[in-house]
Amino acid sequence: MTRRLPWTASAAVIGIALVGCGEVNTSTFVDDEALADATSGDNWLAYARNYSEQRYSPLAQVNDGNVSELGITWYVDLPDDRSLVGTPLVVDGVLYYEGSYNVLRAVDATTGELLWEYDPEVIEHAGDRLRMMWDYSRGIAFWKGAVYVATMDGRLIAVDASDGTELWSQMTVDPALPLIITGVPKVFKDKVIIGNGGTEFGPIRGYVTAYDAATGEQAWRFYVVPGNPADGFESEAMAMAAETWTGEWWKYGGGGTVWNAITYDPEFDVVYLGTGNGAPWNTKIRSPDGGDNLFLCSIVALDADTGEYRWHYQTTPAEAWDYNSNMDIVLADLTIDGREVKALLHAPKNGFFYVIDRETGRLLSAEPFSKVTWASEIDLETGRPVEIAGARYEDGEAEVYPSPWGAHSWHAMSYNPGTGLAYIPTMEIAGLFSDEGIDVQAWRSPDWAFDGAGVHLFGADTPADAGTSSLKAWDPVEQRAVWEVPLPGAWNAGTLTTAGNLVLQGRADGQLVAYRADDGEALWSFDVGSGISAPPITYAVDGTQYVSLLVGWGAAMTGLGGSLAAQHGWAYKVHPRRLVSFALGGDRELPPSPPPFIPEPIDAPDFVIDQVLAEVGAPIYKGKCALCHGPVAVSGGNAPDLRASPVVLSHEAFVDVVIGGARRTLGMPQFIGLSEIQAGALQHYIRAQVASAPPE
Repeated sequence: MTRRLPWTASAAVIGIALVGCGEVNTSTFVDDEALADATSGDNWLAYARNYSEQRYSPLAQVNDGNVSELGITWYVDLPDDRSLVGTPLVVDGVLYYEGSYNVLRAVDATTGELLWEYDPEVIEHAGDRLRMMWDYSRGIAFWKGAVYVATMDGRLIAVDASDGTELWSQMTVDPALPLIITGVPKVFKDKVIIGNGGTEFGPIRGYVTAYDAATGEQAWRFYVVPGNPADGFESEAMAMAAETWTGEWWKYGGGGTVWNAITYDPEFDVVYLGTGNGAPWNTKIRSPDGGDNLFLCSIVALDADTGEYRWHYQTTPAEAWDYNSNMDIVLADLTIDGREVKALLHAPKNGFFYVIDRETGRLLSAEPFSKVTWASEIDLETGRPVEIAGARYEDGEAEVYPSPWGAHSWHAMSYNPGTGLAYIPTMEIAGLFSDEGIDVQAWRSPDWAFDGAGVHLFGADTPADAGTSSLKAWDPVEQRAVWEVPLPGAWNAGTLTTAGNLVLQGRADGQLVAYRADDGEALWSFDVGSGISAPPITYAVDGTQYVSLLVGWGAAMTGLGGSLAAQHGWAYKVHPRRLVSFALGGDRELPPSPPPFIPEPIDAPDFVIDQVLAEVGAPIYKGKCALCHGPVAVSGGNAPDLRASPVVLSHEAFVDVVIGGARRTLGMPQFIGLSEIQAGALQHYIRAQVASAPPE
């Protein structure tokens, strides 16, 4: 049932809604004024707290002098959840968050008591999209009494914040296309905007859509890359972009999906999009005679009312490495060369930190914040990278930094206006890019299979020591690191910074750590018993400042990271998932968690491996299984390690799961199109990985 939201003055003035068994004060009217306010820290109203996307809180009750006194005040066990990577919201003492498969919950922000739950039944709606889905989302939005959730299967849903009643639901993608949503809806000016992702699964053309926040009716849509010229172009911007493509790019979709970064700037009334990689990644296929391929890997500024193009800056022209710009777009006022600048801060996958004049789109500075070998510098006159010969795997193969994981992925950086520093979870991992043996002229986009890069990917395990990571405090004015601390593994969560001279970050080893913001000294840490993939938030209720965090190892690295992710021992469904909240003097204790656990492959001498069948199963596994179960069957924790699964030893049981859908309700997709022979080939491929595993 669809109904209009009750945006009345009386509702805002009365400000009381009955929720669960008690009354919840909802006096804060969350609109443009509230979301633009940087001074009030009691609530956490948006993904990055407010429109600036800074993830900075003015609260200072918890500070660098007393943070060692932080302790748990409440926690909630979440046994039905798995990957918890999102940012909760807090409005007037109620905390809203997403569990696995977009299950939305509201709890009392001082006790964790459940007030209501809304289940969008994602698995039931997913259809074939379950084949390309993990179980997580990065966050939700709040606007004038409603909570907005974008589901993995492509819907945008408005839910009444007072009781969890569905207000409206809108399908934002064509169900016939392999598109999903993992990103956060953003709200502004009575609109809610969302993008999508899926470029590795088929011929995808990226776009964002803005909807009326009250009714769900489409307000405007902006396509990131041009379509088939024979169909005409939707706008002058698309006609302009088409001049930068060659060949028959539209047959491959082009890519450019906006799966994460969307920022609204109330000062200029524009929306900034951080756009995605090409489809396929390999430029030789999608645009064989060159061209920059706008608006891939760009920041694009749009008119907030109409969605019309204002300006763009492209970070990686003619991208060929998955160096998307879907990372945070942070707004900050900086003093550069004695002049006040309305700046935009951006640290995308490609390893350069960009400072851009957000009024004009003019590049002000760009320097590498991590190891970069694909380009030597960014030419400030042209704004273009100076590429290093051979980086584009022109001769078939190239090892470059960063890898497709990026120097910085979607894990949110924060910016503290007091210290003037941005805090970036960084990675240094080499990427081996090769299209040897790929006929770039005959290559075609896959059909619902994870094989759409046009380069060789995930055909081997990623060793545990393949990369390093750190938390880096970056001065955007001087374009240099002020301090840096090493982090475990590679996949560490986003950051929060506060007026208490603190930076807080959860880590892959299960530690939540507080650092002094100006010099990086570690002041406090707490072991939450499982790997952390979500960023913390902070808020205040009745004069008490809280720090809250979702705990649940998850996201892309846990699916595709192999041994690099598995090294921490956060195996599938072994360790508890929780929502944990801290305050000064908190004295609650968490129940003990199991120690880190790495599954051992089953020794099954009676299973005789047929190498011919195993070779047949290899491409099937890569295209249909590696996304969740890991390259060469080494699970990073997102799904069971199939080398340790007894199901693989029984052909009947294996067919029942893979083809029959016996575990679909748990999120295991059903591959009806596979034959029993192909399923058998998968079995032999998986068991071959046990036989080829290196000795301990």
